[in-house]
Amino acid sequence: MFNNLRKKLSNLTPAQMIVVYYSIAVLVSVSLLSLPLATKPGVSFTFMDALFVAVSAVSVTGLTTVNISETFTATGSYILMFIFQFGGIGIMALGTFFWLIIGKKIGLKERQLIMADQNQTGLSGVVKMLKGILLIITIIELFGALLLGVHFLNYYPNWHQAFMQGLFLSVSATTNAGFDITGASMIPYANDYFVQLVSVILMALGAIGFPVLIETKEYLTQRNKNKHLFRFSLFTKITTVTFLGLLVFGTLIILILEHNHFLADKNWHQSFFYALFQSAATRSGGFATLNINDFTESTLLVMSSLMFIGASPSSVGGGIRTTTFALNLLFLYHFARGNRSIKIFKRELTDEDVTKSLVVTTLAILICFTAVVILRITEEHELIAILFEVSSAFGTSGLSMGITPDLSTMGKFVIIILMFIGRVGLVIFLLFIGGKGDKTQIHYPKEKVIIG
Repeated sequence: MFNNLRKKLSNLTPAQMIVVYYSIAVLVSVSLLSLPLATKPGVSFTFMDALFVAVSAVSVTGLTTVNISETFTATGSYILMFIFQFGGIGIMALGTFFWLIIGKKIGLKERQLIMADQNQTGLSGVVKMLKGILLIITIIELFGALLLGVHFLNYYPNWHQAFMQGLFLSVSATTNAGFDITGASMIPYANDYFVQLVSVILMALGAIGFPVLIETKEYLTQRNKNKHLFRFSLFTKITTVTFLGLLVFGTLIILILEHNHFLADKNWHQSFFYALFQSAATRSGGFATLNINDFTESTLLVMSSLMFIGASPSSVGGGIRTTTFALNLLFLYHFARGNRSIKIFKRELTDEDVTKSLVVTTLAILICFTAVVILRITEEHELIAILFEVSSAFGTSGLSMGITPDLSTMGKFVIIILMFIGRVGLVIFLLFIGGKGDKTQIHYPKEKVIIG
């Protein structure tokens, strides 16, 4: 039996193996969260709740059908934190961590899985990269936990509660999980700009992309005389410009759209931090310093678009990803100008990457459109609330207009699937469906068709 199972698994592609591993991670997470010591006595926590929260944690989304602070014990909170910690940096990071501990040799198959999980294009240096990711993320989370824990001594009666809140928030923000144990997201800190600023930085570091963090670390550790020879990759340049551009755009558009509405009675610094925090959290973080329903429909539509775009590739976030969005814009610009190639930062993009970005965007629109139609049929909620929920699930953001607990069983399954796809990524999802592909070399005569 085990031999047959091993044989079947060995025939799977790396993309299919990644989906299998994430599915196993969900099942294990359901079992852990369902343990009696994980939930408080007398609370209602059904199998559907456990499945929903498990997928949300593995996909680092943050949508939940239950109140985390009222449902889970301290042990349950630590279990949940463990799940979204390794869900954020990738399930293969956990496997590699244990392989390194037991001294297992990481062969070609394992390297292919790491490459697929981290959305890398080559096998060279993937293990070293994963070690770097684990180190950097751990340092960021511990530093964030220390800063927040010390600051939270002003909020909580003892150091244990303060540092528990600080650690949970630091890990949740860095992994962009969006879970909280306050019971009210970040609303208790709506006027605490220190907590907000630290959280924004942590969310940005987690969502900007691991390769960006690794290259930045390499640049900073270079000797001064060699720094002028260091060259950042095209990926890092496009990702950083797009990421920061979207952060600024989101902040400005919220300030403009809410100027005469939610922000009408706020002073300039309150308005700025409300806009900045929600712009950062919308991308993938999932926290909120206000009731999302207080925003106008126009703002909610913009936020839905930002969640749809999501974070950067090889990061803790979902969505179509920043580079996909950037390549789409570049393609439209150069196509309109009649250019045959796309050049940026003194480099030329490959046709394969441009095609992949268009495929990913098209598939994402189809998936989200189908989900909206299904939920519009099965749920009794406004269209904007459904669109917001779908975008949040696909972008693994975790923001909601409060309809998550009221979804039907069918509605919850739709959101679960969206969260899962958002985490594994559309490229992996496509390769999972497509299998190994057609390797034949048969070609047919080409013929043009009328477009537009």
